[in-house]
Amino acid sequence: MRRIILSLCIAFAAAAALSAQASAPFAEKPALLTSVGQSADIEMVKVLLNRGKVNHTADPLVTAAKLSSDAKTLVLAVGGSSKGLGAAGISTEAEIERAKALIKRARELGMKIIAVHVGGEARRGTLSDAFISLCVPASDYVIVVEDGDKDGLFTKLAGQAKIPIVKVDKITSAGAPLAAAFK
Repeated sequence: MRRIILSLCIAFAAAAALSAQASAPFAEKPALLTSVGQSADIEMVKVLLNRGKVNHTADPLVTAAKLSSDAKTLVLAVGGSSKGLGAAGISTEAEIERAKALIKRARELGMKIIAVHVGGEARRGTLSDAFISLCVPASDYVIVVEDGDKDGLFTKLAGQAKIPIVKVDKITSAGAPLAAAFK
């Protein structure tokens, strides 16, 4: 019985520590918002940043070469759209390479990276999963609408890399933890 109670106490303490880490402001303003996967989700994340009064610029196609130290935090709206990629004239492979270079440059500049997936289950699948698998382990913080993690991919990737993850019940609920991440 003592072992069970001790195990539960340790589990609760670990959960509380992760929750505290996730909710403590760590990101600096201004932010740069971009899309990884070219879905329309970037527009929803832009609204959340505006509502949270987070000073930011948005560029769905920003390249590593255009990333500067003017922005302190990189916000990645992660979700693949074959229609969006086509409209942007980008292949999946080119978008993956752009994201890799962007993440690498952000790290070189000392930027924090926040991955946000608000597309839910509808924005999941092989295309999105490639972008998710790239971005989540490279992030400092992850926010996901719960039904987008029904298969546990976000939880698994964030857990393996010990990255704080916040799951919200709906898109509008993502605004509070996103704004709270900023100092």
